[in-house]
Amino acid sequence: MEARATQKYIRCSPQKARLVVDLIRGKNVGDALSTLTYTKKRVTEAVEKILRAAISNAEQKAEHVDVDRLIVSKAYVNDGPRQKRIRPAPMGRAYRYQRRTSHVTIVVESPEARE
Repeated sequence: MEARATQKYIRCSPQKARLVVDLIRGKNVGDALSTLTYTKKRVTEAVEKILRAAISNAEQKAEHVDVDRLIVSKAYVNDGPRQKRIRPAPMGRAYRYQRRTSHVTIVVESPEARE
């Protein structure tokens, strides 16, 4: 039995979000939550919220599921749309830059479902 949670349009570049998501992939849910608690990145709050939502979705799907035995089976970050902005530059010029967004998906499943 697997349950997933997704959050879209997170204001963080996908490259930075992948650094955090790679830390929890394949771990037990309790270990993943404690890892996120002590990780010093801005995006960890959003990833922790998504992980808690996935756990809650698993509880809603099946009442007999043991939350302590859940595993983060899949966790990935996709690119979201980019906001194109302009920064003033010397001599009347303008530099373009992009504010990147991310779509983060976390899937948890019970170890019995993996077999």
